[in-house]
Amino acid sequence: MGAKEILEISKPRIVVLLVFTAITSMYAASKLIGPELDYWNLLHIIIAGSLASAGSSALNHYYDKDIDSIMKRTSVRPIPSGRIKENTVLFYGIAVSSISVIYSAFTLNYVTTFFIALGIFFYVIIYTVWLKRSNSSNIVIGGFAGSAAAMAGWAGATGSMDVLGFLVGFLVFVWTPSHFWCLAMKMKDEYSSAKVPMLPVLIGMEKTSKYILVNTLILLPYSLMLYAFGLGIVYTAIAAASGGLMLVYHYKLTKQPTSEFAWKAYKITAPYLAIIFIAVALDAAFHFRF
Repeated sequence: MGAKEILEISKPRIVVLLVFTAITSMYAASKLIGPELDYWNLLHIIIAGSLASAGSSALNHYYDKDIDSIMKRTSVRPIPSGRIKENTVLFYGIAVSSISVIYSAFTLNYVTTFFIALGIFFYVIIYTVWLKRSNSSNIVIGGFAGSAAAMAGWAGATGSMDVLGFLVGFLVFVWTPSHFWCLAMKMKDEYSSAKVPMLPVLIGMEKTSKYILVNTLILLPYSLMLYAFGLGIVYTAIAAASGGLMLVYHYKLTKQPTSEFAWKAYKITAPYLAIIFIAVALDAAFHFRF
């Protein structure tokens, strides 16, 4: 088992994104709620979050090894391509996930540890094992795994979970369907061949594009609503601009419900999460309200 394979099964891009949501949430919570940011805690959330994301991603690789071999996009992954033994991935996933929870319990606090464990549980058990192959709501409900990362960061700063922290974390949940359904439209034929009941496979491209638009019509006012719960003008302006751009592309997608345009919409949707959490952090740093 080489370093390249370890990196692949850990899904580094997802690790970076989830850890980024955790640290920006932690920073924002320390500024808006208090106490002042403890840089040791920042380091601990980076380590615990990275391990949790890497471990659960490896378990996703292990469980999906059969359908990964069918789909062109995933057939080159380490297990189906024969570059790593499946039991090695299973051991790595369980070990790293467990270490992340134990590490968090000793270095952070139990509320943060709860959300880290909850994120692992949602991604591995709720999404990967239970819903992905059985229900079209798979990615909708499974999206809460991403929310848990942001909530863990918030709790890492405050030691608790308040309404604003929950709502900020829940942004990930509300964004996920629009993001993933665009990808599912692009990969419709591959999901169909693997018999994974993603929305475009079940209801077609045109209806899925309308679901995406409806979800974004929910996401945009939801994101702006956070002003009423304590976020400020900096966040609200960035949320309006980035959410508005998504809305334009998802409206256009309903007029061109093709895999090609879905891929364009996906590329617009993908950076939204990083942008919105940068907005949360900037808002906390330069906080003002009318």
